[in-house]
Amino acid sequence: MSTPGGAPDITTPAAPPPGPRPIDIALLASVFVVAACGLLYELAAGALASYVLGDSVLQFSTIIGTYLFAMGVGSWLSRYFERQLPAHFLRIELLVALVGGAMPALLFLANAYVPEAFRLLLYGMVLLVGTLVGLEIPLVMRILKRNVALKDLVSQVLTFDYLGALAVSLAFPLLLVPQLGLIRTGLLFGLMNAVVALWALWLFRHELRRLGAHLAACALVLGLLAAGMAGAQHITSLAEDKFYQDRIVFAATSPYQRIVVTQGRAGHRLFLNGNLQFAERDEYRYHEALVHPAMAAHGAPRRVAVLGGGDGMAVREILKYPTVESVTLVELDPAMTTLFGQNPQLARLNGGALRDPRVRIVNTDAFGWLQQGAGGGEVFDVIVVDFPDPTNFAIGKLYTNSFYALLDQRLAASGYAVVQTTSPLVARRSFWTVVATIESVGLTATPYHAHVPSFGEWGYVLASRRPWRMPTQLPAGLRFLDLPTLALLRDFPRDMARVPAEVNRLSNQVLVHTYEQEWGQVLAH
Repeated sequence: MSTPGGAPDITTPAAPPPGPRPIDIALLASVFVVAACGLLYELAAGALASYVLGDSVLQFSTIIGTYLFAMGVGSWLSRYFERQLPAHFLRIELLVALVGGAMPALLFLANAYVPEAFRLLLYGMVLLVGTLVGLEIPLVMRILKRNVALKDLVSQVLTFDYLGALAVSLAFPLLLVPQLGLIRTGLLFGLMNAVVALWALWLFRHELRRLGAHLAACALVLGLLAAGMAGAQHITSLAEDKFYQDRIVFAATSPYQRIVVTQGRAGHRLFLNGNLQFAERDEYRYHEALVHPAMAAHGAPRRVAVLGGGDGMAVREILKYPTVESVTLVELDPAMTTLFGQNPQLARLNGGALRDPRVRIVNTDAFGWLQQGAGGGEVFDVIVVDFPDPTNFAIGKLYTNSFYALLDQRLAASGYAVVQTTSPLVARRSFWTVVATIESVGLTATPYHAHVPSFGEWGYVLASRRPWRMPTQLPAGLRFLDLPTLALLRDFPRDMARVPAEVNRLSNQVLVHTYEQEWGQVLAH
């Protein structure tokens, strides 16, 4: 190592060059791209696993653990690459580009056509890509070691590695997935890996044997990935048309979820992350049962809040009451409220409810909105809670005693809240867990259920500070509910009757585990 004055350091066996060469700078820049691509494939696998398998915390945790293990295996295997390191690096980049770039597309197709093989393919590809990524950085470091001092080498490589990871971790949820979707994003980063291979081919052209074969391999991989990019929409349609069966009329990926609307014999159907949210054919049953027992029991509700329910169907039912002065719709995903407010076909389903001047849309997290005072401490006569089922911990927090305690603070003394609460037949313990959790914060819980053909028996829970009272009248024009039917909804037969259940807390999220277990048993059969 040289001293600042240029004199050799006699403690080292050899003096490296005084500064990095252009080829070394180019390789360090490649480290940035390689790190970004490696993390992108990991995030894409985790996102796909959570879309298809549910429970995002579990899926991301197992994917990250498997990926890091595979990277460790790759790093260990790098010791066996001794000669022609630039050639090995080039080949590995091409393999990463091809396998990692195609991974989202292949997994989407597998889920549609061979769903029983999805999990095996997912973890197999994660192991393969992780191992290849684990080989990259050690090989780069060994190539750079020829001309860069060790302490500078480690610091520089790790700096570019971490910067690349930071860049893609921010871009993935905020820019890449919303704008490109998972399939195009994977292929784009595969192309970036292939460009790094092409760049390495140029940098080490004087060292490489069989230069023509390497060039042909680069051209082949770049061509395949470019063709995939050009046909990405066709691949997406091929996978989703098979999965959803009906014709897809709208599909988009927001920072929060995959939104798909289909049209077929059941009319329009809405899917979020592959899970059915409503079918036009019978959604009126679900939404009438959700809204009217609370609204009619109050008698003259003026201020109403809807948490979730960005499709506007619950708002449509609420606006049937002439006493309503304002409806505050709190929906996390602006893509949902924009779609169901502006798309003519879908706005027709909610009767244009989201364009009603009495409706105020707040695009934010409902938990945070309640914590921050729900619009300056405003209280509501009726609060309709229409969240998706608790398939993961992010949604599960909206079914905890902490959430219901916040809800209680925003409920007028004579008010009612109603919570959609999964199937008391299929997920019996899950249903009664919600009842126990509402009761744990001092509210009176009134459970009931209705039959919705697209879902089967479906459950709801009314929450209030006083016992629920049977309404004396309902709005005109309802297609499902009338007073005799409403009286029957509280009757639970033996196979849906109450069972002991724990309180769902933020600290344990027992409901998510129970829900996954109960629905998993049904899906397994």
